[in-house]
Amino acid sequence: MDMNELKRRGLVMLGCGKMGSAMLEGWLKGALDPGDVWVIDPKPSEWLQGTGVHINERIPDQPAMLLVAVKPQMMTDALPDVAALGGGKTVVLSVAAGVTVAKFADAFGPGTPIIRAMPNTPAAVGRGITAIVANDEGQSSLDLAADLLDAVGQTVRLEAEDQMDAVTAVSGSGPAYVFHMIESMAKAGEAQGLSADLALALAKATVGGAGQLAEDSPKDPTTLRQEVTSPNGTTQAGLDVLMADLPDLMRRTITAAADRSRELGA
Repeated sequence: MDMNELKRRGLVMLGCGKMGSAMLEGWLKGALDPGDVWVIDPKPSEWLQGTGVHINERIPDQPAMLLVAVKPQMMTDALPDVAALGGGKTVVLSVAAGVTVAKFADAFGPGTPIIRAMPNTPAAVGRGITAIVANDEGQSSLDLAADLLDAVGQTVRLEAEDQMDAVTAVSGSGPAYVFHMIESMAKAGEAQGLSADLALALAKATVGGAGQLAEDSPKDPTTLRQEVTSPNGTTQAGLDVLMADLPDLMRRTITAAADRSRELGA
């Protein structure tokens, strides 16, 4: 199966909340046409209703792919509506945090190709990163999933499903950590006398630019940090405070998110 077959047979999205919308927004910029997509969502957003995709219409009998994008807590109620797509003709691609491949195999039955993915919301601007892993039946569809997900950023393949909880904690939840850092930097700038608008603009551009530099540079982040830090300078003064607390705080943050992912999958 390839992207042409995906477009011909259709992509069905079960749920289209924040994550589903971010991915769909990215796909509609060129990878897919609105007519290629069917969305099942009891409360479609105004944005979704303006995209031109099929919303709560009869879905194809054998779509190429079913994207499960509902919250894990809603899975029990939502899956029976699409369980008939199991059995092998349709690839089930899940972006639900904490829900294991085994749970989908139980819901859709034997022979169903299942791919579990963890994307993140920068997919909306083509800068996402998604980790994927599949059951035996889904291995042959990993290339198709990667092609689809590469349209909204980068894709990495995991060696084992048990890595997914850590991925969820680092990259799946990670954008929220970065957004909070922007909020905190801006508030600290205000406290030093900057206007709210100026402080926020400086914080957003600094985090965005540093992230781009870290991703594009052949140098590792440690080297990049050292190059900005003059001995006994302003950056060193700030880092002396930040580095005293941030490593342990980030470890505890990632651990808490990963533990919650494991709880959701239990």
